[in-house]
Amino acid sequence: MRKKRKKQLQTARTPTEHTVNVRRNRVINTGYSENGASSTKGSLAAWNPMRSSPQSDIDANLDVLRARSADLVMGTPVAASAINTSKSNVVGAGLKLSPRPSYKLLGITAEAAEEWAREVKAEFDLWALSKHCDIAKRNNFYDLQDVIYTAYLIDGDSFALFKYRDSTPYMPYGLRLQLLEADRVRNPNASSVASLYGNTTVIIKNADNGNRIINGVEVDDDGAVVAYWVSNRYQYDPTDVSGIPKWTRVEAFGSRSGMPNILQICHDERPSQYRGVPELAPVIETLKQIGRYTNAELTAAIVKSFFTLFFMETEQHDDPEFPIAEALNGTHQTREVLDPNSLQLGAGTMNTIPAGYELKSTDPQRNLSTFEPFMRELIKQLGAALGIPYEVLMKSFNASYTASRAALLQAWAGFKMRREWFSRDFCQPVYEAWLTEAVARGRVKAEGFFDDPKIKAAWCNAEWYGPTMGVLDPVKEAESAQMRVMFGLSTREKEAAEMTGTDWNENIERLAIERKRLSESGLPVYPNVVGVSVAEGENDGENLEERSDTDD
Repeated sequence: MRKKRKKQLQTARTPTEHTVNVRRNRVINTGYSENGASSTKGSLAAWNPMRSSPQSDIDANLDVLRARSADLVMGTPVAASAINTSKSNVVGAGLKLSPRPSYKLLGITAEAAEEWAREVKAEFDLWALSKHCDIAKRNNFYDLQDVIYTAYLIDGDSFALFKYRDSTPYMPYGLRLQLLEADRVRNPNASSVASLYGNTTVIIKNADNGNRIINGVEVDDDGAVVAYWVSNRYQYDPTDVSGIPKWTRVEAFGSRSGMPNILQICHDERPSQYRGVPELAPVIETLKQIGRYTNAELTAAIVKSFFTLFFMETEQHDDPEFPIAEALNGTHQTREVLDPNSLQLGAGTMNTIPAGYELKSTDPQRNLSTFEPFMRELIKQLGAALGIPYEVLMKSFNASYTASRAALLQAWAGFKMRREWFSRDFCQPVYEAWLTEAVARGRVKAEGFFDDPKIKAAWCNAEWYGPTMGVLDPVKEAESAQMRVMFGLSTREKEAAEMTGTDWNENIERLAIERKRLSESGLPVYPNVVGVSVAEGENDGENLEERSDTDD
């Protein structure tokens, strides 16, 4: 009995070769090895992509991606809609400044901070509303936002250079902005007209300091950006005959001030990524196929709308080499040949044809009933990839109020996120550069601005307001805004900016003027009480006046 048990234990401790193979197979087939990482399944066997560095995956393909993205925006309506929809909702007519100094940290009262913010906003608009803020003197600051944001969407990133010029009697500030497209920032000494897609050398070395230059962005050993290399001309520009391109090394930050000399408008997707990816990059192939399919169906519909004729040559019984009858009569004539280039196809077009040809008409039948549902499904997938629902992308709100509002809310989640990115990358740094100059020139008073970086940051704190979300039901939206303010979830200023795009302080001042003018003219002053109708105001004017005076 003991021998048998001992034999069983020995067997258990020394597994057979079959058991070892089973265990090995289990080890090999763990996790994703028989799922997404399988190399034996028929659906995955031929699918073996490779993932490399951001420079290999992104930078080496940027020239092609930018060219195709720009071509789609210029020639494909859906692509143009994606870019314009994002631009109109994120930037619109321009993000407006609302200074918010941290008054508690600065040791001043809220009233003093509000008065300072009002003066600073007026002073900033003196610079921002003038075309002199643009080095080219073509756009004001709010128009520049539109230009640089569009370039960022199409090319993946865009740039703004800080330059300073002498002040003038009509422009007391020297700050100027110069916008650059992505193609202007690239590796020095790259071939400019070598090919349409240009240089394939992504990483080179700066011989002066040993830093790497990655597609025009110079980084140190830590991977920190230290400079940008800007060319004086585009990589492929046959109209520019100025000669060999020249590069300028622009340091990313000032050596003494620490403030940026150049801004890169970009949103990174991966670590160690230094150049942006065009917004349309994930859907380029789908957009191109949509454009081709649309053009094909449009051409077919146009041809179908015409009365189509085919010119057929009639049979000739005489020998074309020796027409006997004509030879005997001495009336031999050369047969006129039909020139196909002389014929036109169009609505109500008549063509004259020579003798010897007959007409054959045809009615091409083409069923276009599947075009709309098929395109709708494709655009839904495209919109999902871009973060813009189909209803917003195509401006088609045919569903219920709830569904349409859900689409708007989903789109605005992405728009608000992009607005935060854009304001952090462009608007706020520009405002800080302007405010620094304004304080240095003495046009704006800010005690301790240059003494402590924390104090400077407290003075520079600001918010940026842009276009508002579309309102499907104004009454419901107004009631929602009132409840958010009532429960402390929002402020009147924020609701005024997001719902109507106006300034709450200016609204209050204007309402006070209107109220005074109505009273002087003997006209009824309607109260600011929600739920009270005009008819009630007319019947109980005295009580309503009392309620309006005590209402918050």
